Formats: sequence, C-alpha cells, structure tokens
Amino acid sequence: MSADVLYNCLEQAIPIVREAGKLLHDRVRSSSIQEKGKTDFVTAVDTAVQSFIRDRLQKQDSSIQFMGEEQDNSSVEPDQLTWILDPVDGTTNLIHGFRHSAISLALAEGEQVLFGVVYDPFSEELFAAQRGHGAFCNHKPIRVSDVQTLSDSLISVGTNPGSREQADAAFRRMRAIYDCCHDIRRIGAASIELCYVASGRLDGYLEHGLRPWDFAAGKLILEEAGGKLTDFCGSAPFLYADRSDIMASNGHIHADLRFLI
Repeated sequence: MSADVLYNCLEQAIPIVREAGKLLHDRVRSSSIQEKGKTDFVTAVDTAVQSFIRDRLQKQDSSIQFMGEEQDNSSVEPDQLTWILDPVDGTTNLIHGFRHSAISLALAEGEQVLFGVVYDPFSEELFAAQRGHGAFCNHKPIRVSDVQTLSDSLISVGTNPGSREQADAAFRRMRAIYDCCHDIRRIGAASIELCYVASGRLDGYLEHGLRPWDFAAGKLILEEAGGKLTDFCGSAPFLYADRSDIMASNGHIHADLRFLI
C-alpha cells in the first residue's frame, strides 16, 4: 500500500470511528445483553458499532479484509491487508456504566500494524498512530513516561475474567508487581490501558489471553510513543494468534517486569 493510499484510508477511518462512538452512549442498547460465556458478554452496542464501521470501511475499499470480534474470522488471510476491530473494548464496563470503554481499530498487513486508532467516547480522547509517524492523543503528540525503575512505577494488571482458570496465576503476578511498584490499577479495557502507557499515565500493563483486536491498535500506538510490547517471554506476540499474553511498558522497566512474572 502506497503512503498516499494509506493516508487516505486513515483520514476516512477516523471520522467513521468517531461517529460510531456515539453508539456507546446508548444505555438501551448497552442493556440488551447476550452471554458468549459465563463472564463474556456482547451487547446490542457491540453489534451495532461493528456493523456501522464494517459497512462504511467496505464502501471505502472493499478489497481490504475485515476482522471483527463479533463475527467468524476463519476466512481471514493473515498476510493480506486487514482491518482489525474491537467494536467495544470494555463491554463489561459498558454494561455497568463504568465509563471506560473504547473502539479499537487497526489496519495491518501480515504481522505489521500500519495504523491504529483507539477512541474513548466517554473521555472524548482519540489516540492514533501511523507507523513511522509518531503517536497522538487528540492531535497532540504523546510519549511514554521516563520512569526508570519498577519501584517508582504505576502498573495496570489485567485479570481476563473470561479465562478464570488462569485466575490464580494472574493474581500471583498482580501481588508480585504490587509489592515492587507504587501501586497497581485495573481498568478493564486493554486498548485504553495500552494507550495510557503510551501517554505516560501508566508505566506498564500486562494481561494474559488477549485476542488480536484487544491489542493490535494499542500496540502500534505504544510503540510509536516510544514504548515496548512483548509476550511474557519477551518475544513479539503473533498478531493473528488465537490468544496472546501481553506485557507492555515504557521500555525502561520492561526487563524488571519480565523478571517478576
């Protein structure tokens, strides 16, 4: 994809995401809930946002594949240009009116994310990055924190409630990190947490069992802001893996985080 074509895609995608964000304020739709699992939910907002964005992106360029959380993605070819969408990251937050939910959209080709946008309509913050062009929040450049040590850091630790069999390990990690940092946080929306590391509000974030749409956009935004993202072993996660254990940081504390977990 040429730079001009990519830029045009991005210029058209961002207003689509902003427009779709209005749907997250619909309390009637957010109260229409179906269970995908015991602690895994989909609301009418999730499906409405996905349909809205998918339809408009395909009108823009039908040759680009589409991967979304609320559909069967078995036909997606990982080596081809693909939109990757989480229509509502933080669905449980949305159900409870806990105002930390976001739309996360990435454009990827193979394992390389070319563009990412994360929009939180409750804070009206739109985080975006294009590969090689830096990261921004509402058009202002963002950078990771300069915190050098884990003892001076604020870390978010996810629990992935859909994977309760991993709860003991998750809480052991949480306790180990808590004992070594300023404090820990739990927001419940991976894309927002990655953007908070990118903007220096958090110094690190980790969570097990994330899906591609949970972290694709946030990964690029973090890296373009100077941060680092790996799996728990320190390797680059496969973007199209079914699930990935994600560890993100400002880069300075990455080795210490990995040692702890």
